[in-house]
Amino acid sequence: MGLLSGVLLLPLAPVRGVVWVSDRLIDAAEAELYDPAAIRTQLAELNRALDDGEIDLTRFEREEERLLDILDRKSPAAGGTP
Repeated sequence: MGLLSGVLLLPLAPVRGVVWVSDRLIDAAEAELYDPAAIRTQLAELNRALDDGEIDLTRFEREEERLLDILDRKSPAAGGTP
């Protein structure tokens, strides 16, 4: 970046900083959301809730399908980004 463009774009520096921080937060949230270990933990908790009678079979199947879809989409073998 040249001196002139640096001076002209200086007022936008706070905006670029906020965008950068937002991008990092989104990346961290997606990494946590799509972490295979976390999804497997959620599946185990879902199975426990079904066994304990806390949820019915319909809700179990719906949630299980959602979690397995996330796991499938984000697995390297399926072409998703880990």
